[in-house]
Amino acid sequence: MAWWSRTGGLQTEPKKSVPKGIWAKCERCQATLYDAELAQNLRVCRTCGHHFRMPTAERIEAMLDPGSWKEHDLELESTDPLGFKVDGKKYADAIKATTKKVGAGDAYRAFTATMGGHAVEAGFFVFEFMGGSMGSVVGEKIARQFERALAARRPAIVFCASGGARMQEGVLSLMQMAKTSAARSRLREAHVPYIAVLLHPTTGGVAASIAMLGDIIVAEPDALIGFAGPRVIEQTIRQQLPPGFQRSEFLLDHGMVDQVVPRTQMRATLERSLRWFAGASTNGSH
Repeated sequence: MAWWSRTGGLQTEPKKSVPKGIWAKCERCQATLYDAELAQNLRVCRTCGHHFRMPTAERIEAMLDPGSWKEHDLELESTDPLGFKVDGKKYADAIKATTKKVGAGDAYRAFTATMGGHAVEAGFFVFEFMGGSMGSVVGEKIARQFERALAARRPAIVFCASGGARMQEGVLSLMQMAKTSAARSRLREAHVPYIAVLLHPTTGGVAASIAMLGDIIVAEPDALIGFAGPRVIEQTIRQQLPPGFQRSEFLLDHGMVDQVVPRTQMRATLERSLRWFAGASTNGSH
């Protein structure tokens, strides 16, 4: 019989593993969550409010009006100007492999779309693509997004999630900080609104440029935001940092961001800001 082993003992049922992608465990409260319900709640734990990392494709669907998107600059692709290698691995090969795995051509996607009926130029860092690092293609896409916003006088919104400049492109990557900041300054001169949404993490060259240049700067809860990481700073200054240093709430307390907004309320908050900008424009104020 199946329940009796050949060694003369009672045969136990084989352990059943939970299929991957069905359940998720909250990092903060350890609650076991049904993945479909977690996705429905924008990957925010219903028990404690912890914000899981959200796939970029899901964020785009959650923030923009359905059927309103037109994606731009899909033809832009990274090159390997330095012939960069790490441990014998070519940067050009890494780009190809990551593109195939993630499905995006680089670490940024830019759209003309509507949000709550308001026309916007919206851009999303793709953290899944090399940690959302900003190289030449990312910088060019952001600059073009701002140029479209300026030409059409549409508000620009950037959802930032990045480890910073892409080291494989050297100084060409660092140049994108100046390039994107200059494009943003032209929006300011023309009184075209720009909203920066800071996600976890927003660090390095992105934090030191466009992420902190919004007319309104909004952050998700407990997002790591800063130029250098806490560990690097502690090793440099040889001091222990305050609790919560470089997290959204710490930056809010110190005047570096305007609001900390839960993801489930983010779209409504952005739509309210867009209505305000539209009203200000209609009334002739800047």
